[in-house]
Amino acid sequence: MTTLRQLRYFGTLAETLHFGRAAERCHITQPAMSLQIAELEKSLRVALIERRSRGITLTQEGEEIARRIRAILTDVKDLEDYAHHRSKMLVGQLKLGVIPTIGPYVLPSVLPALKQEFPHLELAVRETHTEHLVRELHETKIDVALLALPVDSPGLEELALFNDAFHLAVPADHPLANQNTVSHDALQEERILLLEEGHCLRDQAVAFCQTARAGGFDELAASSLSTIAQMVANGYGVTLLPDMATAVEMRDEDDMHILRFHEPAPYRIIGLVWRRTSPRKEEFAELGRAITRTLTGAAA
Repeated sequence: MTTLRQLRYFGTLAETLHFGRAAERCHITQPAMSLQIAELEKSLRVALIERRSRGITLTQEGEEIARRIRAILTDVKDLEDYAHHRSKMLVGQLKLGVIPTIGPYVLPSVLPALKQEFPHLELAVRETHTEHLVRELHETKIDVALLALPVDSPGLEELALFNDAFHLAVPADHPLANQNTVSHDALQEERILLLEEGHCLRDQAVAFCQTARAGGFDELAASSLSTIAQMVANGYGVTLLPDMATAVEMRDEDDMHILRFHEPAPYRIIGLVWRRTSPRKEEFAELGRAITRTLTGAAA
């Protein structure tokens, strides 16, 4: 008889394509993993994997069964969430994903507030790029993600929370540093420092700069906004800095100046994303309200 445990084991094996790593993730021995997969193949009467000298691959049938298993495990996760959280608001475990251009600027105020308001919430935070968070939402590895909208992925639902304006950060000795506001046209003479590939903030900055006909982009991209801010402060270029990041990145910095753009000012939309099938939508909406309350209070 096929068991849910076997389905979970094969789902992990299909993801890792390695018996050792799959066994480690499932907290069992490699021989036990091999035995369970063999039992699943026997129960389904189909070969799921092909062993090769450098590892394993899935058979054509294995690929299809892995796809169906992912759907089954998602339904099981939603069933468990419904049973565990049907009458409780933000109680128990919740896995929150967040992108690197939001986490450092939001979590220091949001996490203590959530702890105080929802003392029985067991929050686990996962920080990585948007594409990884979207994949992990579909794979039920996280429950909800805080990132920049929109996210173009079928099966996900979005809730916009607030707009985060972009400002222009320039060195203190830059010709524009004596101004408080700047027009889009000012970018035509500037070379823009950007985050490395994979950050959605980079894509948003590139899109705006191309519209504003910016002078060009620096080829040596950085992996964090803090690094970008240091480069700007030391005269290596200018950058677009989200409003939520300015207080942190300017805290100990006298060598950088922030200018607001003339209207219409560029901005990104910050919001929550979750699986459309999740039964915890009301909880996620309450999480969004709590985040907004905290950040609004912090800005007041």
